[in-house]
Amino acid sequence: MYIFIGAVFPPPPPRKKEASDTISFSNNAVRSRKHMEYHSLSKSKADRHMEPFIIDVAESSDNEFILSSHEGEEFIMVMEGTMEINYGKNTYVLEEGDSIYYDSIVPHHVHAFEGQAAKILAVIYTPI
Repeated sequence: MYIFIGAVFPPPPPRKKEASDTISFSNNAVRSRKHMEYHSLSKSKADRHMEPFIIDVAESSDNEFILSSHEGEEFIMVMEGTMEINYGKNTYVLEEGDSIYYDSIVPHHVHAFEGQAAKILAVIYTPI
C-alpha cells in the first residue's frame, strides 16, 4: 500500500508479456472494429480513465469505414505495418514508429493502410 496525503493506493498490477487479455466490445461500434483484436494492458487496474491496448489489425479488403466519435483523447503509435487514420476531413498515413494524438470527439476511424495487417499501441483516455 502507498499513502499520499491521506489517500491509500494499492500497488499497481503489472501485466506480463505472455498474458492473453483479448477483449471484445458490445456497443454499436462493433462493426467498425471487426478488423481489430484488442489486448488490454490495464485489465486489472480499477478506477482507470486511460485504456492502453496493443491492437492487432487484420488484413481487410473492406474500404467502407464508419467514423465514430466519443469524449476523450486517443494516442496511437504504429508498432508494425502502416496505418491510415481518418480524422475529421483529414487522412493521415502512419508508418512504423509514427504516432498521433487527437481529440476523439472529432469523427475518426483507424484502419490498416491498403488493407495490410498491422499492430499498434493505443491509449484511450475517457474523462469522468
